[in-house]
Amino acid sequence: MPETTRRADRANGSRYGNRPTMKDVAARAGVGLKTVSRVVNGEAGVTPDTERRVREAIEALGFRRNDSARVLRKGRTASIGLVLEDLADPFYGPLSRAVEEVARAHGALLINGSSAEDPEREQELALALCARRVDGLVVIPAGDDHRYLEPEIRAGVATVFVDRPAGGIDADVVLSDNFGGARDGVAHLIAHGHRRIGFIGDMPRIHTAAERLRGYRAAMEEAGIPVAEGWMSLGATDPERVRRATEEMLAGPDPVTAVFTGNNRVTVTVIRVLAERDRPVALVGFDDFELADLLQPGVTVVAQDAAALGRTAADRLFQRLDGAPGTPERIELPTRLITRGSGELPPAD
Repeated sequence: MPETTRRADRANGSRYGNRPTMKDVAARAGVGLKTVSRVVNGEAGVTPDTERRVREAIEALGFRRNDSARVLRKGRTASIGLVLEDLADPFYGPLSRAVEEVARAHGALLINGSSAEDPEREQELALALCARRVDGLVVIPAGDDHRYLEPEIRAGVATVFVDRPAGGIDADVVLSDNFGGARDGVAHLIAHGHRRIGFIGDMPRIHTAAERLRGYRAAMEEAGIPVAEGWMSLGATDPERVRRATEEMLAGPDPVTAVFTGNNRVTVTVIRVLAERDRPVALVGFDDFELADLLQPGVTVVAQDAAALGRTAADRLFQRLDGAPGTPERIELPTRLITRGSGELPPAD
């Protein structure tokens, strides 16, 4: 940066100066703007000595290329957006990391944010990313109406949904087999002698919660077990609500002998409630979680591969960006039942 600029910044009391420009680099290296442009963009036509002087000037000034002009020329920003549901949920850590690794392999930057399970915030975030000219979006939806993205998709923003399908539009989606996984988990409890099995899940409007409830019902029906109304509880996953639902299922003359939980946050609260009781209650949870294998007994879970979800969604996104034709696809990944002890406990009565 020219010394006059630095002095002016210090005089103004600013900690930050102006960013050095290609003009500053050209002046310091004693070359023309076109020469600097050729060096910055890796073009031919520059002698080794001149290139050395330009790179020394770049290093001394801390110059960084402004990609805005390249975006205007090429129409691509080499960036994608990821809209998560909840950054605090450990399930989304490996998913986000997998998307980032695929983006990095394609030379793209990942920009992510959380909808906090709020459909309005999801729309605000997704459109803000589009306004920043991301090339594509990976969306874990909080809402069920995504028609607001239709203009962006028509304008060329590739969009892939993950974990839950889009609402109101046709779009690529990558899912876990929520129905099959829940059915297998409940069937596992039935195979160990349980007939009074409770289900505690997330909000019923959420696709994954609804599919896991459907799997629970299917397993019970296939075994010829009628489901009492008090054995099912769907709602917010806050500990107070889940604790209340668990205690209600464990009360009365015919309490449940096993519980199937709809996600890892519900599972953790149920474990705390069960730890306060003398009577053993079997437990199978949907989603694995850290330390599940170290508890006594270890927690039997239906595990989905969060990293595979993210990787598959990101791969599909870049296929679309590279011009892959065809109608939107629904890709469903299998789940895996991991037995650790809690799901193998027999009925206490």
